[in-house]
Amino acid sequence: MAKVKTALVIGGGIAGPVTALALHKAGIEATVYDAYARPADGIGGIFMVAPNGLEALRIIGADDAVRAIGQPIQRMVIGDGRGRRFGEFANLPGQPGLAMWRHELLRVLHEHALASGIKVEFGKRLVGVDETPSGVTARFADGSTASADVLIGADGIRSTVRKLIDPAAPDPRYVGLLGMGGLADGEAPGEPDAMYFAFGKRAFFGYWTGPTGRTMWFSNLPSEQPMTMAQARDVPPTEWLQRLQLIHTDDMPAHDVLQHANADELIVIGSLEILPTVPRWHRGRMVLVGDSAHAPSSSSGQGASLAIESAIQVARCLRDLPDAPTAFAAYERLRRDRVEKIAENAMKNNRQKAFGPVGSAMMSVLMPLAMKTFLKPKKMFGPVHGYRIDWNDTVTT
Repeated sequence: MAKVKTALVIGGGIAGPVTALALHKAGIEATVYDAYARPADGIGGIFMVAPNGLEALRIIGADDAVRAIGQPIQRMVIGDGRGRRFGEFANLPGQPGLAMWRHELLRVLHEHALASGIKVEFGKRLVGVDETPSGVTARFADGSTASADVLIGADGIRSTVRKLIDPAAPDPRYVGLLGMGGLADGEAPGEPDAMYFAFGKRAFFGYWTGPTGRTMWFSNLPSEQPMTMAQARDVPPTEWLQRLQLIHTDDMPAHDVLQHANADELIVIGSLEILPTVPRWHRGRMVLVGDSAHAPSSSSGQGASLAIESAIQVARCLRDLPDAPTAFAAYERLRRDRVEKIAENAMKNNRQKAFGPVGSAMMSVLMPLAMKTFLKPKKMFGPVHGYRIDWNDTVTT
């Protein structure tokens, strides 16, 4: 198999344009194919891009544009619904994370890709792939096709490419929590450079003061029954807000924040999901990046950053190694241990969020002690936030 010169990138989310940009930097021509008819304008909630993700974006020259749309967060303060403060995790010096709207990040990445000469085609839903000894051809639902040396699946947690690589590949798994969020009038109590997280009596609550001076908040509601985003959005926003207010009625400051929240600004996510360990990341001329290969829960704060890292690493491997199978094996070797450790730790956080009243009471006793002893910022965040990719280092087998 000859050295890779062209690539099809399936998926126009975060991993898609970053992968194409990294491939472009590596001298490989890439086109992005997005299933949706247009960019995801206004779709998606708020999340964090961590310091390691920003450093990876620096390699493709997108870090300054992303910093311009993000709100620096220096500290994460942990407490309970009674207003008691367990402690805080300060980011490593000079390395704030950035809170931002998902659709704003997508806009910036797509603009950067287009400015770099990368072609993005919308309305291209992948339905099949044909491989030959000399290349791979993608077949789309509209009847069109596209061919290249390799195909990279950056098509998210419900990846079509994942199933094409391995029909027995796992599906996303519900973690027992529903995600909600929104905006509330007035500033949140506390410092503007910090996010606050509270283990409420019945649900987990997070909040901080946004760049416009209003309070940004989210809640993770324990629920035995999963709900798709469509199902959750069939429920009137006023009904969800009333339910949230009832669930957090004994929690402070969640109670006060939700009293000033606006139903028409409610962000309804539905079921929070993870992707169990994916046994096969690649086959032949196809490989997975981002959430299609590894999707930790939102508790990790690393979903976007890990996707960005993987996009950079697969491009390095294709640049330096003689053929696709060798490059894909090296890429998996560089990534699998890191992403699976982060996903495992995030699952522990999910279980804590779903403890319920008795578990929350236990957390109030155990968490302050843990934060004074073994839950130290350097230990917690050093290996994760301090991770750096050396683009100029040559990948070997």
